[in-house]
Amino acid sequence: MEFANRFHNVKATIGTPAALLLLALYLGWVVLASLQADGPAVITVDGSSTLFPITEAAVEEFQSSHRGRIRITVGISGTGGGFKKFCRGETDIQDASRPISLGEREACRRNGVVYHELPVAYDAMTIVVSRRNTWVDSITLQELKRIWEPSAQRTVLRWSQIRPAWPDVPLKLFGAGSDSGTFDYFTEVVVGRAKASRGDYTASEDDNTLVQGIARDTYALGYLPFGYYENNRQRLRAVPVDAGEGPCEPSRETVENGTYHPLSRPLLIYVNERSAARPEIRRFVESYLGAAGRLAGEVGFMPLPDDLYRLAAEHFRSGRLGTVFHAKAAGMSVIDLFRQDTTP
Repeated sequence: MEFANRFHNVKATIGTPAALLLLALYLGWVVLASLQADGPAVITVDGSSTLFPITEAAVEEFQSSHRGRIRITVGISGTGGGFKKFCRGETDIQDASRPISLGEREACRRNGVVYHELPVAYDAMTIVVSRRNTWVDSITLQELKRIWEPSAQRTVLRWSQIRPAWPDVPLKLFGAGSDSGTFDYFTEVVVGRAKASRGDYTASEDDNTLVQGIARDTYALGYLPFGYYENNRQRLRAVPVDAGEGPCEPSRETVENGTYHPLSRPLLIYVNERSAARPEIRRFVESYLGAAGRLAGEVGFMPLPDDLYRLAAEHFRSGRLGTVFHAKAAGMSVIDLFRQDTTP
């Protein structure tokens, strides 16, 4: 009755045609708002292409059990690109193939973004060549540095420059793009400084693009997350890396026992604290942590120890915030890291 009286007053003031137009617009807005209210809840995830296969599997499993009531979008902007969005509060969950950096922590702090840091799997950075490469049986960490350091640009261009016994043929390099956490991690442990790299190589944040390029080129050498190598073993060959104690191949055993060092790393998700207050996001994260070990193995990555999954779930339930990766973290195992105190 109140709405009818108001409509009669409007009609008397501006005339019937205009009043009917306003009524139509109002009713359309009501219908649209009703449809939006009844639509599925949306969760936004972005970040690492390395972690994408595990997150995608977790999303598919979760959505299938919720019958369209929750929609989850997963982007692959790379770890660095994803953190830019996450620290602006634009995404709910950040996939990361390296820990959050000091600069990213400061960006989150400026924007009032507080987060949960949760490990979901292990990865082994894998040095790969084409199956057609017949001369490389191992490579040293020092040789990798000589290939990838900035001073190698337009200088180290042939295989024979790395080892005289290798053929005098072109060296074609493939690696992660600069927004990738894989790029940050690789350059830090191989070259000695994050983001310090030659620029004359085929770069991509999409690891499938790198797989295609390396597999087709006899003279190629590149680095990939282990899962992308594992799923393309018939096309690629992993090169054992000698970090000073003899050549070592990446595997679950060598990652867990620490012998594939320093090219092994944890994969993580970061959850915005405000987002975690939403019931659907809490359910998704708890589902993800509960299934991560199984899903990691299914898509070619390495599960964490069960104790670490239980610890991560406990930290999420108890509301523990911040990062365990700070100056005192060097040399600690992942499970010991997550038993220590966090910093913002």
